[in-house]
Amino acid sequence: MSERLQPGDEAPAFTLPDADGNEVSLADHRGRKVIVYFYPAALTPGCTKQACDFTDNLELLAGAGYDVIGVSPDKPEKLAKFREKESLRVTLLADPDKRVLEAYGAYGEKKLYGKTVVGVIRSTVVVDEEGRVERALYNVKATGHVAKIIKDLAI
Repeated sequence: MSERLQPGDEAPAFTLPDADGNEVSLADHRGRKVIVYFYPAALTPGCTKQACDFTDNLELLAGAGYDVIGVSPDKPEKLAKFREKESLRVTLLADPDKRVLEAYGAYGEKKLYGKTVVGVIRSTVVVDEEGRVERALYNVKATGHVAKIIKDLAI
């Protein structure tokens, strides 16, 4: 079971392929705040709602100094379909071996319809300009989550 991150922790470094197969690293965003959100699967209702909410608020978040990165265990090809179908503008990264999901505490046991299963834990980690965890939110809801982040970050 992966450890959950706490505010003040060093955010685990990563380099993953985006929907076009280009490598994207957390280090590429040094000097800006980054909202890294982890979701179970592209092209599913909850994950679509969440990705669309981030896309709809991207200008607001960017204006406040935040970049947004979504990470799922999907392959880049599926992420490209997701991006095209939903007109998404957030950066979507593929983590099929789940190494980054585990490093961020976003993969492990969770409750699904009353049963304990192992899978992606819908999570959001806000990383500051220095690469430290500012906030770590686990078991978040897909709907209304972006509005809550905007409110909590006083944007």
